[in-house]
Amino acid sequence: MKTFSGIPSSSGIAIGKAFLYLEEDFPEIPRYTIRKNQLEAEWTRLLQANGEAAAEIQALYEQASREMSKEQADIFEAHLLMLEDTDFQEQIKERLRANLQNIEWIVWEMSHELALKLAASPDPVFRERAIDISDVSRRLIDKLLSITRFSLADLNQDVILVVHDLLPSNVLNMNKAHVKGLVMDMGSRTSHTAILARAFNIPAVLGLSDITKEIKDGDKLVVNGATGDVIVNPDRLAVIQNEGAINRFRKMNAELLDLRDLPAETLDGHRVSLKANIEVPEEAEQISRYGAEGIGLYRSEFLFLTAGKTADEEEQYRAYSHVLKTVGDLPVTIRTMDVGGDKLLPGLRIDEKNPLLGWRAIRFSLAHPELFKTQLRAILRASMDGNVRIMFPMISGIEELEQALFMLEEARDECRKRGHAFAGHIEVGTMIEIPSAAMTADVLAEQSDFFSIGTNDLIQYTLAADRGNERVNYLAQPAHPAVLRFLRMTIDAAHQRGIQAAMCGELAGDPSLTPLLLGLGLDEFSMTASSIPQVKKIIRGASLEKCRALAGKALSSRSYHQVNSLVETWMAETFPPPRV
Repeated sequence: MKTFSGIPSSSGIAIGKAFLYLEEDFPEIPRYTIRKNQLEAEWTRLLQANGEAAAEIQALYEQASREMSKEQADIFEAHLLMLEDTDFQEQIKERLRANLQNIEWIVWEMSHELALKLAASPDPVFRERAIDISDVSRRLIDKLLSITRFSLADLNQDVILVVHDLLPSNVLNMNKAHVKGLVMDMGSRTSHTAILARAFNIPAVLGLSDITKEIKDGDKLVVNGATGDVIVNPDRLAVIQNEGAINRFRKMNAELLDLRDLPAETLDGHRVSLKANIEVPEEAEQISRYGAEGIGLYRSEFLFLTAGKTADEEEQYRAYSHVLKTVGDLPVTIRTMDVGGDKLLPGLRIDEKNPLLGWRAIRFSLAHPELFKTQLRAILRASMDGNVRIMFPMISGIEELEQALFMLEEARDECRKRGHAFAGHIEVGTMIEIPSAAMTADVLAEQSDFFSIGTNDLIQYTLAADRGNERVNYLAQPAHPAVLRFLRMTIDAAHQRGIQAAMCGELAGDPSLTPLLLGLGLDEFSMTASSIPQVKKIIRGASLEKCRALAGKALSSRSYHQVNSLVETWMAETFPPPRV
């Protein structure tokens, strides 16, 4: 029995067998010269591989038609059409004859050249074709080289998933019903993989450095997403203890759900709003279970992260409309796409030395006005189906906010010309997640209907600590005095302008810091839906007056160590553990 400690990233305990998943890169393509009398044999190999790939895609198409949306099924239909494209086949045959090289190399060379050209296109439709070409050519080359790959979507038994790293798109596509726990070398509590794990209630421990070298397929694991402990091949006592902990965890959650219909109100009558963060439309159906008063953050970029499909205006419109209709009159804040950094669009690889400081979020959207306005039109159209709010991410100053608002007005004009109705008044907010935005919050408040503080990025930018780097994760301290001062500055600027200050970063769902945020004056907390009951319990057991006193002492502290100690003592005195 061995125990490893990582970053607790999604609460809960899971016991099960390890499934070691190390995603392979694109295969190394052999390249060699063939003779003219080998041309027919090479072409026959291609036709055979083409037939095998087509049969595989046809099966996926039929499964998607039964189990997924039409848009998902359309992906595979497009792939089938590519395999049947006679013009492309003729081009391959001509190059095969001219170059006299093996067919794997010819297929890779041609598809790679075409995909690069299409990926560089400003037209999202052409970029979408680049993704499809890369996907189809990889499948075809796998057949030519007799390579068999496993997809996480094909999991058919319960496992603890053990990986080096996992893209958000992988998490979206995997068979989540069979993934009972997640263990990962990379990542942190605020990485998007962790956020998705919490959204799907999968216990997760990340940032374990080289756990994939310590675990073998089939090893029995205990994953404690609350403490960050992973036990490999536990003895009988450890299993019994953790099974007991699982039962206690379930009982505690059941008790917390009793708070669902009660207001988030302090002992002295101060009320705040608790909302849910969602990543995919299907999550909207679950938020009422936890007593959410709406959706404070809909991360719309996850519509764009599924390989093989770029969400067009109609698909986006249907997704936003579904969420709005599902929650009824409750408000839904849609953040415009925040791609870049650790959330790359499939098929679009941006070569940047510092991607988290680079071309992402609102910067990417402003550089792609048609893509941006397509999303804005979809949101505007969906506004007829509910109470929608729009929020712009990663605003660094008033210039970017004004450009985004200008494009929103252009999107309104385009909707009018096309005869699409939209709500007369839609609140438009600014995310405060860059120090420059916090420092100029008073200026940004003049053109914002609300603020929402994105603490995941605000913390990493304030402290120069990459939230995805486990080596510097210890520096990403949410209670650092610098972070607290930025929070106070932002909240005060909002209140002086008469607008609300919300928080949608992971800090909003940390019950240990809820009193501190109350004391700083936060109006709205938005978090993973399952975190709401615990945060509500803290709010209902505290007084605003005492929370303000706590915040005052924290703001005058010299270090995050002092703040953490102060908060820990305050919580122990206010919420003493029950006597055994």
